[in-house]
Amino acid sequence: MLPLYITSGEPAGIGPDICLSLANRQFERPIVVLIDGDLIKQRAQQLKLNVELVEYVDQTEAAPIGQLYIESIPLNSTVVAGQLNADNAAYVLEQLRRSADYAMSGKSVGVATAPVQKSIINEAGIHFSGHTEYYQEFAGVPRVVMMLATKTLRVALATTHLALRDVPDAITPERLHQVIDILIHDLKSKFKIEHPHILVCGLNPHAGEGGYLGMEEIEVINPVLESYRAQGINMSLSLPADTLFTPENLKDADAVLAMYHDQGLPVLKSQGFGEAINITLGLPFIRTSVDHGTALSLAGTGLAKSSSLHVAVDLALDLARQ
Repeated sequence: MLPLYITSGEPAGIGPDICLSLANRQFERPIVVLIDGDLIKQRAQQLKLNVELVEYVDQTEAAPIGQLYIESIPLNSTVVAGQLNADNAAYVLEQLRRSADYAMSGKSVGVATAPVQKSIINEAGIHFSGHTEYYQEFAGVPRVVMMLATKTLRVALATTHLALRDVPDAITPERLHQVIDILIHDLKSKFKIEHPHILVCGLNPHAGEGGYLGMEEIEVINPVLESYRAQGINMSLSLPADTLFTPENLKDADAVLAMYHDQGLPVLKSQGFGEAINITLGLPFIRTSVDHGTALSLAGTGLAKSSSLHVAVDLALDLARQ
């Protein structure tokens, strides 16, 4: 049975800690953590965890409780929990490269990712915007969509890691068509929602208030949305984001499309931080992720919560099953 790979992320953060928690459960297929073998042993000792670490070699069975499959990738420098080191940036990217290569070549069902520290990778002289953009480039697809989800809310993003001043110029008809096509396709194919109902945030306050607060809704966003509505897609026109996320509006929605990162995600994370997950739509393989950062101050303390990683793994397995 094909495995699901887990990237352990920034070695000085809580990635190794939360990956160790996977040994507390038995899964339906092998779960393999990409990590330096000595690092995860040291972190287990630091956390006083009795976990049997087994190097993965084409096993077909899930590991029993108390055992964790790993594929060891050597660190470039010794790690101290909580202390970033740019020397290990290449180690982090090797995790991503292997996970993508295995998924693209049919050696795995996909990947779930623990958090990385973008700043230290860039400090090492490697341009890195994030997991989403990395996997998009590796897969060679023109567009992917970041979607975060809780048990009751899914929020997709028209733009991801952009400075706020750059967002309006990035909201083009071409981008919106690409994003919406991917969102509709994956809601149908991955989540088995035959006729998705999608609500769309405007870019400006009050969705532009008829042009008084901005013309993007009138000139760019709504014409695109009208083209989908004409095809029978159950999609709103641009709505004011400050009222879109009320329970009354959300009760029948399958997903919300937000125009930029901090428009939609604060609402979602306020509902379910630590229980939410990130899904990259539009890739030719399954990729889910935690909804939090590296939490350097918690690394090695035993205080890190692993619930988001477990939800990400469960969703990846569920999508693989479908």
